[in-house]
Amino acid sequence: MEPSDEMLVLACQQGDEAAWEQLIARYERLIYTIARRCAPDQEEAVDVFQHVFAQLAEHVHEIEEPARIRTWLTKTARYEAWRLQRRARVLGTIVSTDDEHTSVLDKAPLPDELLLRLEEEHELRLALAALDERCCRLLTALFFEPDPPAYTRIAAKFGITEGSIGPTRGRCLQKLRALLEKRKF
Repeated sequence: MEPSDEMLVLACQQGDEAAWEQLIARYERLIYTIARRCAPDQEEAVDVFQHVFAQLAEHVHEIEEPARIRTWLTKTARYEAWRLQRRARVLGTIVSTDDEHTSVLDKAPLPDELLLRLEEEHELRLALAALDERCCRLLTALFFEPDPPAYTRIAAKFGITEGSIGPTRGRCLQKLRALLEKRKF
């Protein structure tokens, strides 16, 4: 059973290095995605990422609601990314159109709907990773591959009959739904 966010933050406040590693691993992809969405280049996205976790390390003892650490982290990431955007505008930084990272630059503020979607995707990834290996692999093959394979290939890949894919998928989705419900706060 994975520790809750609250348990991890409380352990971090006690100096537990393993808890720090778990907390960072749990949220690194979400925070980097927010940073990458707003920052003009990869280096600035890394700066945002590092700033967020440095702020957490500096202020971990001031966190009054440890169970809401995700909200704290995402707000801090958004603020830092917006700060970098404002600084770039003030300094007149121009991103070259030849830059391979230009395609991810969005000068508009990060919409709340997008942030919500990123958080939901993050929760889904965590819940999917918490499933048993068989369910995780099956749901990934069915729903997350760019071109989902035919049931014939899935049956061969998993060593099951085509007729059992639907019921197995249903059970796996129920497990995933239960994990997602448990994670809501």
